[in-house]
Amino acid sequence: MSKNTTQIKAAVVREKGGPFYIETLTLEAPRRDEVLVRVVATGLCHTDMVARDKGYPVPQPIVLGHEGAGIVESVGADVVKVAPGDSVVLTFLTCGRCRPCRLGRMAHCEKTFPLSFGGARLDGSTATLDGHGEKVHDHFFGQSSFATYALANERNVVKVSGDVPLERLGPLGCGIQTGAGAVMNALNVRPGTSFASFGAGAVGCSAIMAARAVGATTIVAIDIVPSRLEMAKDLGATHAINSKQTNPVEAIRDITGGGVDYSLEASGDPRALHQAIEALGSLGTCGIVGAEPLGTEVSFDVNTLMIQGKGIRGILEGESVPDIFIPQLIELNAQGRFPFEKLTKFYSLDQINQAAQDSEKGGTIKPIIRLSPV
Repeated sequence: MSKNTTQIKAAVVREKGGPFYIETLTLEAPRRDEVLVRVVATGLCHTDMVARDKGYPVPQPIVLGHEGAGIVESVGADVVKVAPGDSVVLTFLTCGRCRPCRLGRMAHCEKTFPLSFGGARLDGSTATLDGHGEKVHDHFFGQSSFATYALANERNVVKVSGDVPLERLGPLGCGIQTGAGAVMNALNVRPGTSFASFGAGAVGCSAIMAARAVGATTIVAIDIVPSRLEMAKDLGATHAINSKQTNPVEAIRDITGGGVDYSLEASGDPRALHQAIEALGSLGTCGIVGAEPLGTEVSFDVNTLMIQGKGIRGILEGESVPDIFIPQLIELNAQGRFPFEKLTKFYSLDQINQAAQDSEKGGTIKPIIRLSPV
């Protein structure tokens, strides 16, 4: 092994819908603007499974994972944001140069798709080889953190305090940030208003916690898994609806006297999105964060939208500026106002397939894969 490479253990997906294989790989040293991170732990997200199953055209074989947290091992010559030894959360990567990035709306970076799902750097290069010297795709969301070491860019590492339990912070980089940011940044949910989350997984429950934190007074959770609905109530939902048993649109109209001010589709189910739009009251807004296969379409009544002044908007990554928003969520958590640790369950890297199965069945809301000690 060259002194300019690092040997890593990683979970590799080699075929559509296939299992994660634990393999020993070789990872290049960081380039001038890159950061090598020893991954302490990483969240497992619905989007990882969508990519595994090729709901998005992600090349394989590939190391997935995009909710990493760890310790900076080394940095490229141009990196000034972090230094070796710093604790960091890894988040989504942006180009930093397009119009949305220049406007501070980097969640909608024009290079989002190739940077997140291209399986390589923007120039097409990869940094990972398997035991036979064959290329393995990487740079998933600019990190590929289902590995003991991840190669990130200076732009998508967020420095955090070394006093915070690092192994549970990774999901702040995507899923938890997405749900909380949808409420706090994108929808701008106001005190005293009503909010409904269609889906009570990690994103939906994060949105529910955020809605309570900002002062929404009617908070409705909709899901089909009873344990998730119980968790949502524990986290701040004032009402819980099992959509297998009850029509959520009718129930929400009864609860609110006409419809909610804000709804969020966080399940990735087109039927739930239709319901989230229908459940809005006059001047209400529906946010969409659920990751659905490319080409998914949903119908709605145009005249109802127009007459009642309803709005629909797509939201990515909670429309956050991660360097600002992730530390804010950590501070809210320290104050007991955003207890996201209640969503998590820990697994070893060797248990990653079990973690994925538990998540898909609804038994675990947010799996976190431990990779190395702090």
